[in-house]
Amino acid sequence: MAAIASARYGKDNVRVYKVERDEKTGVQTVTEMTVCVLLEGAIDTSYTKADNSVVVATDSMKNTVYIKAKEHPVTPPELFASILGTHFIDSYPHLTAAHINVITHRWTRMTIDGKPHPHSFYRDGAETRNVEAVARRGKGIDIRSGIAGLLVLKSTGSQFHGFIRDEYTTLPEVWERILSTDVDAGWSWKTFPDIAAVKAAVPKFDKAFEDARNITLKTFAEEDSPSVQNTMYKMCEYIMAAVPEVENVDYSLPNKHYFEIDLSWHKGLKNTGKDAEVYAPQSGPNGLIKVTVARSQTAAKL
Repeated sequence: MAAIASARYGKDNVRVYKVERDEKTGVQTVTEMTVCVLLEGAIDTSYTKADNSVVVATDSMKNTVYIKAKEHPVTPPELFASILGTHFIDSYPHLTAAHINVITHRWTRMTIDGKPHPHSFYRDGAETRNVEAVARRGKGIDIRSGIAGLLVLKSTGSQFHGFIRDEYTTLPEVWERILSTDVDAGWSWKTFPDIAAVKAAVPKFDKAFEDARNITLKTFAEEDSPSVQNTMYKMCEYIMAAVPEVENVDYSLPNKHYFEIDLSWHKGLKNTGKDAEVYAPQSGPNGLIKVTVARSQTAAKL
């Protein structure tokens, strides 16, 4: 006999753009998002019996995203994701959970002749602000906020030595190297009992994002990093200290390599060690380091 172990379905890649206009000042604010909705509940018969009576059409989910974006604020994304998730479990009694992912794309206001332009913006990087909210019937709302695609590099201030050396090791120890990574970081909030609690926390979401982003950049830039592992652990500690409401912080950091090029074959040209100036950026393979750091009382329960 076969049985469904788990199932969810929904609408992915719902592109949404909202403009908010201040009629008094003429200043406009824009938000562009990509939204994913996935629903869980008493839906097994749609898989096993071809019974579509339990199915909320994914096209209806798409329309719901647009309508709720019109009816409610879309910032901070933690609030909008929670509004969407709560709507689905409140509207359909047979659903038990709604998973909402919101990716907010970066639009930065232009500065023209030293003044912020009221309605013109530019894309200054691939970085996104990401939120996942899971609304569960009778169990509140779990939210994970995050940053993805923040590409950083420093040309010095990184080292790596003292690692295991055996018959498989060719990597030399280094006390000076280039360090570059695509930051993918997240912080999970304590469970909110309901949408009212999420609304009460609205001022904290933007501040936490700015704090986490600034901590990431400052720690990356200023520390003479002994390893990616140690540096990312410190980032987690600093974020938890700055945002007491989060239960854990996680990072996933690829180590994007830049290799020295030995040019000594050409007229004895020195380009290694302290003389290195020209490097070959590598597309792969690359290191990948992950960590989740929880508060001590949370870790003790795991």
